[in-house]
Amino acid sequence: MPLRFLTFLVCIAAVAGCVRFQHGQTFAANSAPLIERTKLQLGTPSLQFGRVSPDGQWVSWLAPHEGVMNLWVAPTAMPNKARLLTREAIDRVSRYFWSPDSASLFYAQDLGGNQNFVIYKVNLAGGPARALTPAEKTRAQIVAVSPLVKDRILVGMNSRDPRWQDLYSLDVNSGDLSLLLQSDGYTSFVADPTLVVRAAIRPRADGGLDVHAVNSGRIAASPFESIPYEDVRTTSLLGYSADGQTLYWRDSRGRDTAALVAHDLRNGEKKVLGVHPRADVVAATAHPITGEIDAYEVNPLKSEWTGLTAQTRRDLERLTRRLKGEIEISARSAADDKWVVVLKSSDRPSRLYLYERESGRVTELGGTRDDLEGAALGDKHAVSIRSRDGLVQSAYLTLPPGSDRDGNGRPDTPLPMVLLVHGGPWERSQFYYQPTSALLANRGYATLATNFRGSTGFGKAHVSAGDREWGAKMQDDLVDAAEWAVSQGIAERDKVAIYGGSYGGYAVLAALAFTPEKFACGVDLFGASNLVTQVESDAARNEARRAEYYRRVGDPTTETGRAFLTERSPISRADAISRPLLVAQGANDTQVKKPQSDQIVEALRSRGASVTYLLFADEGHGFTRPENEIALMAITEHFLAQCLGGRAEPFGQSLRPSSVTVPHGANLVEGLREALAESPGENIK
Repeated sequence: MPLRFLTFLVCIAAVAGCVRFQHGQTFAANSAPLIERTKLQLGTPSLQFGRVSPDGQWVSWLAPHEGVMNLWVAPTAMPNKARLLTREAIDRVSRYFWSPDSASLFYAQDLGGNQNFVIYKVNLAGGPARALTPAEKTRAQIVAVSPLVKDRILVGMNSRDPRWQDLYSLDVNSGDLSLLLQSDGYTSFVADPTLVVRAAIRPRADGGLDVHAVNSGRIAASPFESIPYEDVRTTSLLGYSADGQTLYWRDSRGRDTAALVAHDLRNGEKKVLGVHPRADVVAATAHPITGEIDAYEVNPLKSEWTGLTAQTRRDLERLTRRLKGEIEISARSAADDKWVVVLKSSDRPSRLYLYERESGRVTELGGTRDDLEGAALGDKHAVSIRSRDGLVQSAYLTLPPGSDRDGNGRPDTPLPMVLLVHGGPWERSQFYYQPTSALLANRGYATLATNFRGSTGFGKAHVSAGDREWGAKMQDDLVDAAEWAVSQGIAERDKVAIYGGSYGGYAVLAALAFTPEKFACGVDLFGASNLVTQVESDAARNEARRAEYYRRVGDPTTETGRAFLTERSPISRADAISRPLLVAQGANDTQVKKPQSDQIVEALRSRGASVTYLLFADEGHGFTRPENEIALMAITEHFLAQCLGGRAEPFGQSLRPSSVTVPHGANLVEGLREALAESPGENIK
């Protein structure tokens, strides 16, 4: 039988509702008003993906309309006069681009998270969007758009062979598609700003990559550059200059951290334009016409931009004086007189600004919600943590408001804590605002998000240190991070939960299975429980990365490899899981498929362990519908309140609009069965 907790309710007028506390537990942070889930921008950021039209007359962004992310446009002269351009009611608009003639926009959209993206065109003048690529069993992507080429763009599609993306030229007026290059095993193609295709990238049997020149539409038989296996996560082609004579690289070959390198193709000379001793070059921005890179970003703990010309240095200095936080150059007009800039803060959702280079004027783009104005979201600190074998993890600690009265970066008394594990694992945690961390801090928890070995951004040695260490040294890093927090007086030893999605979900399952006494409970969002079938699925879905997956995780095609992956699979040690577990899964997930969650839930259910299973019928890998993310976080905060003793906003009607069903364990989270009873449909078992 699951452990049952005694709770009581306290109503506080300033909170405008009832707050749940664990019996006998108090937090200084609980004096802060409870922030409603809907105000934290879970699944519905105010504005994102800002762009400026090539002619500089329009700005655009994605923002919610009736809860669904849609396209908005406004004149650059009057950015507060925005109008809705699309009216998608179910599936959100995702990545989009302006047409080179500034008369329309192209965007990608899938169905219910199935990742079969279709490219649509919508005219600036209005009218319904038009589908330009096949909708059935095809993944389309926009490869290149250039203000120098007005009548076409480049797109990729895997309609011929689901493993590979063929390259097409798309006529922006007629919508006609013309095949340029058939993939035949090439992972991607790189064009210059005139849309001349100049390179084709092909995977090698050892997990590395070969780069082949493309001349007059023909791919050279032999590569002109090779990327070794150990560099594939830290080396990539960034683009060509418009004259095709310079190739820009993000390049870790011959060094640990990725540098920005200019490769003169006339004489083969390579010049390092920027490098950092502890962090990779992670982004760069180029002049929209010449293609010449003039600024780059590194992120050792926080984002740092460096200008390579006097003008960009002036611009970056202006922007950092005016905008307090981390900045990102999101888009540039063809004349390069207007930029869209993203401001990322640790305690507020990102904001978009229009920057006019000549005058230095900075204007916040219209329509920004500020539901969090005046709200106390906690204090975020960048910290370094040393693992047991000496590896250094860059991490981000968030403390609840009111818990650190002397401002020394440590709470006055140890707190319950949630260890947040990022996905990938070849990604990273960052300093800027995260809604989940903000919600948990407001509920009385410290949160710690760490960049364990295998994370990107800190050099290739840090990435490679995670090879074949799933469930082993990568897991040790997480345990060591939790132990560090306890030793620093941040976390209560018996009140540390672990939370993560995708790889982070796997890490949650591994933590409860391999170190069952270390964490009080876990929240697994679409995590793999069986590495044999997961790696098989990953390799089939992404043929280009097959050899790399086998080297980094394990090879399921050999008896030894299958035994190794079985040993590292949480399902193999499910009988050791003794702490409460919450599992959430999207039914349409093509990356971590539903059976991965089904089998771990069934293994725990069959022996009466405490597991609650949330299933979302209209989601894929990563929840995108705001009503579902609100429901997920409502259930999560009640689950954590029961486990760690923090507080939770009452369920209210938070589950009603969502698609959530609970195939098992609704009775194990206090109030969940009653909240589900208020929702339509058969959703409880």
